Amino acid sequence: MTAPSTTRLDDVSHHFVTDEEEIHLFDQLSFVLNAGQVTSIVGASGAGKSSLLAIAAGLEDPKRGTITYTVKGEAVSSADFRKHTGFIFQHFHLLPEMDALNNLALPLRLKGDAEAFPKAREWLELIGLSGRANHKPSQLSGGEQQRIAIARAFISKPDFIFADEPTGNLDQKTATAISDLMLSFAKETGCGLVIVTHSAELAGLAQSQFKLDNRVLERVV
Repeated sequence: MTAPSTTRLDDVSHHFVTDEEEIHLFDQLSFVLNAGQVTSIVGASGAGKSSLLAIAAGLEDPKRGTITYTVKGEAVSSADFRKHTGFIFQHFHLLPEMDALNNLALPLRLKGDAEAFPKAREWLELIGLSGRANHKPSQLSGGEQQRIAIARAFISKPDFIFADEPTGNLDQKTATAISDLMLSFAKETGCGLVIVTHSAELAGLAQSQFKLDNRVLERVV
């Protein structure tokens, strides 16, 4: 049986420096994220949740500590690990000049997938937006844009999805629908879904739940 992909943080600390002071976000955090699990991280604004997510995803290096990435049991570099990840952001990050179909097909096209557009059409149907294929982001609601952003993250079936405040810009009804969509896709694809959120409701749906507070990461569930 193939070992699950993981990202492991050991004694990781991080801070940033302003003109006036050095601001410490967290100190000596150690934990493991596994593909196949949904993990949530909550905390106050400015606690360092987004920085922790970026470090776990291999987008940013910590000031101290080590991070070990594996893909199917094999140790890889952060650059190689990122090839097996997807991202969902609060502000959608769709390309404004592209319509929904092209935004969705883009990750597959970048990988040279000859079936990029047929797969993108299938995913548009899955998220109930087949009729919006030729609409650009400016012609879509926030909920529709986020559904496309979620499908774009999952379409290449990565080992991990990292989501930074994925429901932060949405009303409660739309946020609930988006949460259900993410968790459903995570279960179907078997990926690891790591969610940074202010929403206690969304955080409570995760199998592993953490709170980042006063530089310490505490496991809640």
